[in-house]
Amino acid sequence: MSTRTTRDWQTADTSHHLHPFTDFKSLAAKGTRVIVKGDGIYLWDSDGEKILDAMSGLWCVNVGYGRQELIDAATAQLKQLPFYNSFFQTTTPPAIELAELLAEVTPPQFRHVFFSGSGSEGNDTVVRMVRRYWDVLGQPERQIIISRNNAYHGSTMAGASLGGMGGMHAQGGLPIPGIVHIEQPFWFEHGQAMTRDEFGLRAARWLDEKIREIGPAKVAAFIGEPVQGAGGVIVPPDTYWPEVQRICDEHGILLVSDEVICGFGRTGQWFGCETFGFRPDLMTFAKGVTSGYIPLGGVMVGERIAKVLIDQGGEFNHGYTYSGHPVACAVALANIRVVQKEGLVERVRDELGPALAERFAELAEHPLVGEAQTCGAMGALQLVRNKAKSESFASELEVGMVCRGHCFGNGLIMRAVGDRMIVAPPLVMTLEQVDEMAGLIKRCLDLTLKDVKQRGWM
Repeated sequence: MSTRTTRDWQTADTSHHLHPFTDFKSLAAKGTRVIVKGDGIYLWDSDGEKILDAMSGLWCVNVGYGRQELIDAATAQLKQLPFYNSFFQTTTPPAIELAELLAEVTPPQFRHVFFSGSGSEGNDTVVRMVRRYWDVLGQPERQIIISRNNAYHGSTMAGASLGGMGGMHAQGGLPIPGIVHIEQPFWFEHGQAMTRDEFGLRAARWLDEKIREIGPAKVAAFIGEPVQGAGGVIVPPDTYWPEVQRICDEHGILLVSDEVICGFGRTGQWFGCETFGFRPDLMTFAKGVTSGYIPLGGVMVGERIAKVLIDQGGEFNHGYTYSGHPVACAVALANIRVVQKEGLVERVRDELGPALAERFAELAEHPLVGEAQTCGAMGALQLVRNKAKSESFASELEVGMVCRGHCFGNGLIMRAVGDRMIVAPPLVMTLEQVDEMAGLIKRCLDLTLKDVKQRGWM
């Protein structure tokens, strides 16, 4: 048992650890929060404070913390074979068995999987595979991949380029060539003059306009998250994805569903594409495949693509040291079996999702909330300056960060994306815990409202 104090940990962290997506100087002055324990949907920090984790770690701890089944699976595989690669025409039993199980739980067009170590690597694989597919078919000019503003597809060079985050593109000369963006299907920001269904069709047709502008013969694929997660839990209108599917079919381009956040039950179906009624050719996954216990990602490859790559493609010059890592695959097998055994997908659809929607509808009545959205076990609250006029706060006020500060100070992890407050709790959350979370959110909204009024912001 370590005898270090919180301050000891913070000092060592500042001295040696560079955190992702962090202002290093600011964090050094403030000091990190040191998380030391997890159980169920709760965490504890080094000061003994209990925290309700309404973000499932980073959208990933779907089956909750402390699951012995996953710990045992990792331990057994570490004893048997801690590592071997998938190069050199070799494989391992866990990689084979996981590939079989993924073919079982994913939509029927998927019979093959390419493993990676993360969602970012999975989306890099998508870029390589999409372009290789068209090259094999004798259409190498099909290079351009269309994505969306405010999308998140990872932090590698290709993943960050596919994403539509301006702050990421401003650093490092991104996006890389051959990737372009259209506007996101965010009704609150772009479509309030229309009904949601009307806006869904209009937003989808931005894709058609971009394809025609570029020239269909040059477009390889369109990629999107069923629900934009890191962008703020942007739930598209019901009309959006079916129209995107129609447009992709009309132009013969590939459709890619980034299921890194939405996959494995988060939306109330196994995958978000099933919730929104579209049929992707490729599907990126990570996070929930192991509930975050061990890093693992990959790409489900539809038969349209797999048949070409297998029958005509020759060697695919792409892969990772940890593709099909046996320990990660063993944990994923145990995790998916827990999801199946406990009926977590159905539970999100029938119990947790409706309960979250009901609580968020109540929170929508709060004076600070201009819009509330949920989809399965995800939810968002849009903070506004004037509820009647749907008037936003000035971005430089960072009201979302004010609210997040109150959340952290009151035992709740809730994420701020601009002035949009979001949750994605573990799928094992009970109905009583939904009420507990909603109560904490209400308290933090009240404290934020008091703050912004005192500062003269509303």
